[in-house]
Amino acid sequence: MSRSFLTAVLASATLLAACGEENATAPTAMPSLAEGATGSLAAEVRSLAAGRGIGPLERPAPVRPALVQLGQALAFDKVLSGNKDIACMTCHLPVFGTGDGLRFSIGTGGVGIGPARTHPGNTAIIPRNAPPAFNLFALRGLFWDGRVAEVAEGQFVTPAGQRLNPHMTGAFEFGPVSAQPMFPVLSREEMRGASGNELAALSDKQAQQIWKGLMDRLGRIREYRRMFEAAYPGQRFAEMNFAYAGNAMAGFFIDRLSFNDSPWDRFLAGDDNAMTEAQLRGAKDFMSARCSICHNGPAFTDNQFHNVVVAQFGPGRGDGADGKDDFGRAHETGRPEDKYAFRTPPLRNVELTAPYGHDGAFMSLRDFVAHYSESDTRLRNFDASTLGTEFGGTLLRNFDEILATRDPLLDGVVFDDQTIDDVTEFMKALTDPAARDLASIVPASVPSGLPIDH
Repeated sequence: MSRSFLTAVLASATLLAACGEENATAPTAMPSLAEGATGSLAAEVRSLAAGRGIGPLERPAPVRPALVQLGQALAFDKVLSGNKDIACMTCHLPVFGTGDGLRFSIGTGGVGIGPARTHPGNTAIIPRNAPPAFNLFALRGLFWDGRVAEVAEGQFVTPAGQRLNPHMTGAFEFGPVSAQPMFPVLSREEMRGASGNELAALSDKQAQQIWKGLMDRLGRIREYRRMFEAAYPGQRFAEMNFAYAGNAMAGFFIDRLSFNDSPWDRFLAGDDNAMTEAQLRGAKDFMSARCSICHNGPAFTDNQFHNVVVAQFGPGRGDGADGKDDFGRAHETGRPEDKYAFRTPPLRNVELTAPYGHDGAFMSLRDFVAHYSESDTRLRNFDASTLGTEFGGTLLRNFDEILATRDPLLDGVVFDDQTIDDVTEFMKALTDPAARDLASIVPASVPSGLPIDH
C-alpha cells in the first residue's frame, strides 16, 4: 500500500470524524507527515487536541499531610494481608511504574518482588495485569472491568453491594478511589489467604467482619491509632471502620501519584520545542484517526469499556466452559455485548507501565500500538511462544468469539511502520519526568515493623 494512498485515506477519515461519523467503516490509515514547519505542525496538533477535548490535566487539590502519611503507611504495610506477607504496593511497586513488571500479579504466599516474584504452588496467580496507580482521580471506574465505580454522588457500585453501607461510604473523600483499596484485602488470592490466619477463617460473604478484623489488627498498634486520629481530627479510632483506611490510601495515591508536567503538558502550555518532531508527528497521527476517540480527555481515557481483541490466556476469570476465559466487563454486567470489553486505560506515564493489556499480553509499548493495526489478523496470528513456558500453553483459540464483539472503531484500521514508531514516540511524551523515580514515596518503615516491598 503506497504512502500517498494512506495519506488520502487519512484525510478522508479526518473529514468523517469532523462530521461526527466516528464509526465509519472506511479503512483508517495513519501515515506520518511529510517534513514541514514545526510551528505549523504544532498548531495543527493543538487544534486537533482541542477538538478531542484533550486539554491540560489539572492536579487535584492538596490532601492534608496527616491523611497522606497514614495512607502511605497502610499501602506499604503487610499487616493488611491475612498472613502478613504482602502489601497493597507489592503489586504496585514504585520501581515498576506502580505495577510489578509481571503479566499477572502474584498474590499472598509469593516470594520475591517484581518480575522475579514466584509462587511455590502457583495458587495465587491473579488473573489480570496490575493496573497502574497514576492519576486515579481522573477515573470514574476502577479495576479492568469497572466493578468499583461511583454512579451518583455518594452512591457506589462495588462487589460488596449493600455491605458497603452509608456509614462506611460517608468516610469517602475521593469517590471510587476511596473504595478501591477495600477489595484486594477481601480476596483470598490477593491478600487474605486461604488459611493460617483469623481473616481466612471467615466466609467470603463476611466482608464487614473481615474489614472489622483488619481494624482490630490496626487498633492493636499504638502508632496506627495515633495516625488515624491525626488524619481525622475530632474522631476517635474506636469509632472508625475500614472505610477510613481505604480513604487514607486513596488520599496517598492522589496526592503522591498525580502527575501533569510531561512534555505534552509543556507543549499545551505553549512550548513548541517541548516535544520532538517524531512525537509531534505521532500526536498528529493519534489525534487525526480513531485512537483519540477512546483515549481522549486530559487523562487520555473515555472511562468506557472496549473490546480491542487482546488474546486470552492465563488462569482466567472463571468464565467460559472451563473457567479459563475472561469476559471482561460482561463478567460484571452479564450483557453479551460487553464480552471481552475492558476499561480504556489512561495513557499518561504509559511508557513506564509495561506489560500492556488486561492480561499483560504485550511486553513492549510499540507492540501494543502495532496490535491496533489489522487487529483481527494480529489476534489470529498471536504467537503463544512469546508467553513463555508458564503461559504459552494457556492461550485460548477463541478468536471468532472475541472478534464477534470487537469494537467497530477498529474495523479497517491500518498503520504503517513509521506511524507505529511515531505514535509510540508520542506516548513517551506523556511521561512526567517526576514519575520516573518514585523512591520518595516509599516510607522508611511502617508501624507494624514488617518489611517493606519497594
